[in-house]
Amino acid sequence: MNILYTNYHSNTTIGGHTIYVVSLLRALAQRHRLTVAVPDGSSLHRLAGDVPGVHVVAQNYPSRLGKRLAAARSLRRVILSRQIDVVHVNGSSDHRTVILACMGMGKRRPRIVLTKHNDIPISYLGAALRTRVGTDHVIGVCDFVERMLRASPYAARPVSTIANGVDIERYAPWPAERARAARDQLLGVHAAKCSLLLGSNAGTNAYKGWMDMVRAVAQLGPRAAGVYIALAGAAPEADQMQEVQALGMADRVIFAGMLDDVRPFLAALDLGFVLSYRVETISFACREMMSMGLPVIVSDQGGLPENISVGVDGWIVPKRNPEAVADVLAGILDDPACIARMRAAARDKSVAEFGLDQFARRTEEVYLSLA
Repeated sequence: MNILYTNYHSNTTIGGHTIYVVSLLRALAQRHRLTVAVPDGSSLHRLAGDVPGVHVVAQNYPSRLGKRLAAARSLRRVILSRQIDVVHVNGSSDHRTVILACMGMGKRRPRIVLTKHNDIPISYLGAALRTRVGTDHVIGVCDFVERMLRASPYAARPVSTIANGVDIERYAPWPAERARAARDQLLGVHAAKCSLLLGSNAGTNAYKGWMDMVRAVAQLGPRAAGVYIALAGAAPEADQMQEVQALGMADRVIFAGMLDDVRPFLAALDLGFVLSYRVETISFACREMMSMGLPVIVSDQGGLPENISVGVDGWIVPKRNPEAVADVLAGILDDPACIARMRAAARDKSVAEFGLDQFARRTEEVYLSLA
């Protein structure tokens, strides 16, 4: 099949949308003719170009109608020249542009698949229009999102729940000696003082809730003297850094920066966390951490709890509740041996449920159902 992937994000950071599409490209490129139309300079434009056999086109998805019409004409040329059978859209902005690009094609119109990646409320009127004129199948990335879709106009089309998958061979626990070297490199001069390293590769946006982990560790006082926090992502905002300093945590929060490959970072950790309080659904970051054998503390936001068996491979806490996080950490400090047990359980669950093969196969089945 000739499949086109679209995504409106122009950011250079590697977010969930980028990982989602690149994972499908790597899994399906040998069986299908794949094209990606995304903004030039975006992380997806860069990484898609590294996948053998994938054709990458620079394409913007502007919000203003006049510019959107021009973008739609450009995208229409791609659809016709590449003889696209299925367009897989990943947000409202690219969905609208794809619908405009396909207007008047009649039987030549490619089938349109939408994946909803977030927990943002669905606009009834917008969804009703897009369902009527340009949606053939809808994918939710977790049960939480599926419930949103089935309560919206998108329920008039087939709805599938296909949870994000990770490459469990690529994201696998590292041997102890190699992991220790990664830890020493990440912590530098702090390595000898660290008895417990918490971390997250979910990003440093405020809504990711990482400050709640900093607050929780600070609340524990002297008993958490050896607890350090590591974060992968963009540099935090100034007000966040001011609070970190005010809490006396500046020396115990390590910022690793933007990482194309997060595996050395994850290998250094003892356990992970994703404490988001909005937007979040199933979280690639959470599944990557668990696949590398890390138990994870998650908030009860969106689909995050769907990853965790409480007390077996992680913990679930109320969102925006540093006190609850502190309680979990206190329990871990009282029973540090629990980490080793839960590491094995997190990896076992990943192998059983989070694999890339199942994710790609079920998505491919959606495409084939529309052929």
